Amino acid sequence: MAGRLVTAIGAVVFGAVTMTCADRSVAVALPGIAEGVPGAGPCASAPAPTHEGLVPETLEVTVPIPVVTVLPARGPETAPTRVDMPLPADPCVDPCPDLTNGPTSPPSLARQLGIPEILLRPRPFYFAIPGPGPDPGPVPPPPARVDPPTESAPRSPVPPAPRFGAVREVAKQTGADSVNRTDKRWQVDGTDLGIMWESAPGQIASVFGDTVGRGFQPPGGMGGDWRSNVLAFSTDRDLSDGMTYDSMVTDGRCHAAEILSSRKLDNVEITTIPTSGFALGDRQYLSYMSMRTWHSMPGTFYTNYGGIAYSDDHGQTWTKDPHARWDNIFGLANFQVSAMVPHGDHVYMFGTPNTRLGSVGLARVAKDQILNTTAYQYWVDGKWTPVGGFAAATPIVDAPAGELSVRYDADRDLWQMSYLDTAKTAIVVRESNSPQGGWSESTPTVTVADYPELYGGFIHPWSTGSDLYFTISTWSDYNVYLMHATRAE
Repeated sequence: MAGRLVTAIGAVVFGAVTMTCADRSVAVALPGIAEGVPGAGPCASAPAPTHEGLVPETLEVTVPIPVVTVLPARGPETAPTRVDMPLPADPCVDPCPDLTNGPTSPPSLARQLGIPEILLRPRPFYFAIPGPGPDPGPVPPPPARVDPPTESAPRSPVPPAPRFGAVREVAKQTGADSVNRTDKRWQVDGTDLGIMWESAPGQIASVFGDTVGRGFQPPGGMGGDWRSNVLAFSTDRDLSDGMTYDSMVTDGRCHAAEILSSRKLDNVEITTIPTSGFALGDRQYLSYMSMRTWHSMPGTFYTNYGGIAYSDDHGQTWTKDPHARWDNIFGLANFQVSAMVPHGDHVYMFGTPNTRLGSVGLARVAKDQILNTTAYQYWVDGKWTPVGGFAAATPIVDAPAGELSVRYDADRDLWQMSYLDTAKTAIVVRESNSPQGGWSESTPTVTVADYPELYGGFIHPWSTGSDLYFTISTWSDYNVYLMHATRAE
């Protein structure tokens, strides 16, 4: 996920990749992936986007400083500022040069010698003692308890593994020289994830993880103006040249707003990261995880809980429901990283524990009870049941799985799941005739041989049975790319 990992994680977590020192100004030709359509930016004067080498110009090393403190209780959240700023239709026009064209500094001696410049960043690591705080205001009571029945739900026959032909990089979606010029239009220089859902007929919402602006320097989210998450909207139906964002939720001139707040205190709540989104009627929902800290082991993290937020003004402002939460008990609880999918009378919740190393569990809830955790049924040994709660859910897909993305493919009446498989060091896809499976064997789409330090793999909702569009992120670039895979029959 996004965050403040301080080491190059690709070779450690996602597979060993042997490379010599790469010139970051040279595009890396990725056979069968990036050839053909390199994802060049929309402006003739802009250079084509390139992928960073594994040897960065700058490497930020965080030095934790233990701090014992009394942590006040969290008070009520203030109403966020929202600004509706029309932007030029031409993405090559810089609407806010006074904000985005900052001064540049001469290269350091380390950069001149072609070695990374090491930046030591002291950061408090809190051991917090709860203390008195402001009155949080009235907290709504929890929903009335519901006791759903236990119902039979056997596994369905296992379909064959999906087969894909050509896989290519379509476009760089975010950052400098991207098709959306998000650095100039919304001060989104570095970000990741790009989780998508149909927010309204003919419109796609895309939510991103930890985001930085001025001073951005890969690898990872180094830089200033840190926001835990940002949200964009698109009505672009032609994905063959990338997905154009029409707008983002903004709180100032050319500035994407943080939509889900976080305390930004390491070992308390370092960030808040969306994991999936969906819409029912006029209400938008986001599943998210409250991140406690990033572990020293690359690619792992520790959550406080997985939760659900909702918006009744089409994504402009969000409420984190205080009762729709799955606490991370002893760091082992499931449904910390969830993908939620409405289908029929229910919303299905696919979930993993914190880290990218767990198996996938499954739950469902009636559409009118999404925020009521007592109404959830968990899939346990061939039946839907509330007995045992989320700790009892039987794995439907074995570990390791990270960054789940699940959709129902109405064209083929099949369920489709994409995720990062750290054992195969690839984004893989499985299919099933039912949410609970049996799920097919997994098929890789892109691997770390093509994109070192790869993660993500979020499916575009307008993918078809023959054309699979999905986003990926890479730690070395710390930006989002749109990919296209052609199904082979």
